Amino acid sequence: MAIVTEEARFPSDNLLHLLCKDALSVYDYIVVCAQRCTTNMPRGNRLSCCLCTVILSFALSAVAEGLDKKTTISKESEKKKKSSENILELKEIIFVIQSQSNSYHMGRAEELKHSLLKQAADITKMLPTVLLLHEMEGPKGAWTILPVIPHFSSSYGKNSSWIFFCEEETQINLAKLMQTLGRFDKSKDWFLGKALHDEDSTIIHHYAFAENPTVFKYPDFAAGWALSIPLVNKISILLEIEPLKSDFTIDLKHEIALYIWQKGNGEELTPVSEFCTVDVTSPEAVNCATTFSGLMPHCGNPVRAEDVFVAIKTCRKFHKDRIPVVKKTWERQASLFEYYSDHAESSIPTVDLGIPNVDRGHCGKTFAILERYLKHSALSTQWLVIVDDDTLISISRLQRLLSCYDANEAVFLGERYGYGLGTGGYSYVTGGGGMVFSREAVQKLLASKCRCYSNDAPDDMVLGMCFSGLGIPVTHSPLFHQARPMDYPKDYLSHQVPISFHKHWNIDPLKVYFQWLISADEDTVQVRKMERAKEDL
Repeated sequence: MAIVTEEARFPSDNLLHLLCKDALSVYDYIVVCAQRCTTNMPRGNRLSCCLCTVILSFALSAVAEGLDKKTTISKESEKKKKSSENILELKEIIFVIQSQSNSYHMGRAEELKHSLLKQAADITKMLPTVLLLHEMEGPKGAWTILPVIPHFSSSYGKNSSWIFFCEEETQINLAKLMQTLGRFDKSKDWFLGKALHDEDSTIIHHYAFAENPTVFKYPDFAAGWALSIPLVNKISILLEIEPLKSDFTIDLKHEIALYIWQKGNGEELTPVSEFCTVDVTSPEAVNCATTFSGLMPHCGNPVRAEDVFVAIKTCRKFHKDRIPVVKKTWERQASLFEYYSDHAESSIPTVDLGIPNVDRGHCGKTFAILERYLKHSALSTQWLVIVDDDTLISISRLQRLLSCYDANEAVFLGERYGYGLGTGGYSYVTGGGGMVFSREAVQKLLASKCRCYSNDAPDDMVLGMCFSGLGIPVTHSPLFHQARPMDYPKDYLSHQVPISFHKHWNIDPLKVYFQWLISADEDTVQVRKMERAKEDL
C-alpha cells in the first residue's frame, strides 16, 4: 500500500522505517504504531505514528468492508447459482398416465393428456412430454412400471428431471405441481407420493413388516407419484444387473415401493402433502397440486339388471353357511343368477355342472359356466359376472360401472393381477373379487382352442393366459377387491366407491356388506331389507 511506503511523509525513527520497509500486514503495522503512540518517543514521531494508525485503521476498515461485500456477493452468487440449478422447467417433467387400452379408459386418458397440455400452453411454449402407458412398446407388463424403467432412463435420463405418474382420474394443477417438485433437489434420489401404510399385516402384501406394518410407506397412485431422474437411472442399472424375477404382481403400489426400498439402498417414499386424493371442490384442495374424484363414474343410465347374468360358484360343503349370506345381501339386487355346485339342491336351488369339487383351482367348473352361458338361451345377456360364494358385491354399483363399457367389445374386467410380467408372463382378473365378461369376450374365448389343462387348474390364471394369447387385455378396476376391507388402508378406501370384497374369514360378512357396499344414495328399500336381514341373523 502506498500509505505504508511513503517515507517522506512519516519522519520517523529506525523502527518505524523498518516496519514499513519489511511490509508487515496492515493489521500488524497498526498494532505496532498504536503501541508506540504510548511510549516515550519524541513527540513529532509519536504524532506521525498515531496519524499513521488512524489512517491505516480507516484503510483496514475499508478493506474489511470490501472483503465482506465480496464475500456477501460471492455467497449470493453461489446461492443464485444453486437456485438457478434447481429451477424446474416444465419440459423437464415427463408425465406418464397409467392408462389402459379399453376404449373407455383410452378416452379418459386422452382427456387428462389434453388438460395437461392445455395448462402447459398457458405457462410456456415448451410443452412437456405426456405418455400413455398402454401405448408404450415393450413388455406386456408395462402397467407394472418396473419393466419400462430402463426405457425411461435411456430416453429421458439426460435431459429430464422427473417422471410423474398418475391415474386416468387424477386431476392435476400444473402450476402447483411445478412448485411442489421445485422444492426438491432434482440432482438427488427422490421417491415422492401420498403415503399409505398397512394398519395390520395382510396377505395381499405377503404379511410384510408383520411386527409393525405402519413403518413402511407406499404411494397412493390416485394422488400421483414421482421419481427423480437420478433414481430412475439407478433403478435402471439395478434392473440390468439383476432382471426382474418371474413372480406375482398383486398390489403394484406396495411392490414398487418395496423394490425401491430393498434394491435402492433403503430409499423410502417421501410423503408430499400437496399430492392429495380429496375432491377438487373440497376446501382442503386449496393447497393441493393433485386431487382425485372418488365418485363412481357417470356414463349414462346404468346397465339394466336384466342385461347382467350372475354365476355363483359354490359347493355342497358351503351351502349352509355361505349361501344364506348371499341371499340376505346382494342376491336381492340381481335379476338373473344361478348357483353352480357339485350337488343339486332344490331349496337354493343349485345347478350341478357335472364337475367334481376340488380344493385347488376351479378351471373346469368356470369353463362349464362359460359354455352354459352361451348355449342357454335364457342367459343371453350382454354381461356375465362370475363370483365365489364368499364374494360380497354391489350389483347396483356394478350396473353403473358397466354403463361406461361397450358390450360389443371383448371386455374382461375386474381387479388385475399379474404373473411373471417381467419375463413375458400375463395379466389376469383375480377371481375372488369377481370376474366380468362381455358376451363378445366369452364368444371369442370359446371359439379359440384355449382350455383348462386340468379341472383343478386356477381358473382366473388360465383365463388370463387365454385372453392374453387372443390379444384381449385385462381391464382393471380398483373398485373390485380380492380381500377384506381391513386388508386395505382406510385412507385408500376413503376415496373409493367399492364394488366388491372377498372372504368371510374373521369378519361379519353381513356387517361388511351393509357398511361398505350400500350407500345412502341407494335405494332406501334395500337398506331396510338389509337391516331386517341383519336382525334375522
